[in-house]
Parts: sequence; structure tokens; C-alpha cells
Amino acid sequence: MTSNKRKSESAGTGSRAKDGAEISAALGGERLSLGVAARLSRYLQVLTQAKKMGRDKINSQELARYTHVNPTQIRRDLSGFGKFGKRGVGYDVDHLTEQIRAILHTAGKYNIALFGAGHLGKAIAGSEVFADHGFEIKAVFDSDPKKVGTQAGSVTIQPPEELRKTVLDEEILVGVIAVPAKAAPAVGTMLVEAGVTIIFNYTDALLEVPQGVTVHTSSPAVDLLYALYFYLQ
Repeated sequence: MTSNKRKSESAGTGSRAKDGAEISAALGGERLSLGVAARLSRYLQVLTQAKKMGRDKINSQELARYTHVNPTQIRRDLSGFGKFGKRGVGYDVDHLTEQIRAILHTAGKYNIALFGAGHLGKAIAGSEVFADHGFEIKAVFDSDPKKVGTQAGSVTIQPPEELRKTVLDEEILVGVIAVPAKAAPAVGTMLVEAGVTIIFNYTDALLEVPQGVTVHTSSPAVDLLYALYFYLQ
């Protein structure tokens, strides 16, 4: 019994190694196009929720239903990196999640500093939306002295003066901005000066950052305009 289990585990390890080799070969050192990266991220979001629902398998038709991506396009995207599913059976949720994380280079753990502890900031701090994908909110900052020392989620709110030291001590890579738009540029500058290299901006303010720093802005209005464009066609 033990021998069979070891053989099975060994075979599983060999299979994952083979998949990893196929992914590396498929990528060939090249960056993914923005379209492919965006679609893979959407597949990953659906897979994460499917896992929470207790699902072991999912097929391309189901992925299409939740992502609004054509099933043929889904199969084409995934087949470019290896053989992840079986016809008539679908994809193994855990395995496909693991492989997409490897493709997107998000298989590790990444630490976040959240700036802004208002309604939005506290909602973010108390949500699992980042934790589901390997991100951990290590620190929360706010310039309001009344909020410093109180809790946002499971984290104690700190003053801005502690940002630089905390980013260094906690090895923080990502900064999330959840402050009023007029305050966002100054916060963005503080995050960059503290050593953050990825900024997720929840405001519609335009942030000027040096080369080597990436800014992603999440705007409900822009997302709605995008959806409306396709609805009106």
C-alpha cells in the first residue's frame, strides 16, 4: 500500500515537472501578450472561486460562461502551454490553478502595504480578495492620527512616517492606494520612495512614477464603459 502511494506521489511529481518544462518551452523566455495575460488572470479568478465551491473539475464551457471568453479561445490559450485537460472530463481545478500561477509567475507569496483606512481601505483589509491569490496585506497606513493604532482587518494601522521602514522590514513589493483622488499622487510618491515597485491605484488620479515602477488603476467607471461598449455593439 505504502509502495503504491510512493509510486503515485512520484508519478505526480514527475507529471508536474513535465508540465513545468512544457510551460518553460512554450514561453521560450518571451513575455505574454497583454491579451493572454488578462485572459489567464480571469481563468484563475474563476478557478479560485470554483475551488471554494468544492469543485474538483471544470470544463471550457463553464470557464466561458463566467469569463465571457469563447470556449475555443480558452482551449487555444491553455493548449499553448501544455496538456491540462481531457476531452469529456475537463480540467482539474487544483492542477490548472497551479499551472496558470506558474505561467503568470504568481506562484509565490507577495506582501502588500495598503495606504488609506477609510471605508474602502477597511473593506479591502478585511477582504480575502488578495489572500486568495497569494497576496498578504502586511501593513495599513493612514494620515489621520485618530485611526492610527486602531485595526483594519487583522492589521494595526500605522502612521505614514513608518512606511519606509515597514516596506523594508516586511519585504513589501506592492502598494495599494485607497485614499481620496487628490491625495493619491502624494501617496504614490511616498510608496515609490519607500521602495514599492508595483502600485494598485483605486482612485482615478494620474500617477507619475519613474521607470521600473508599474501602476495599475482600478476604476469602476472605466470598467463600466468597457462593458457598455460591447453591450451597445
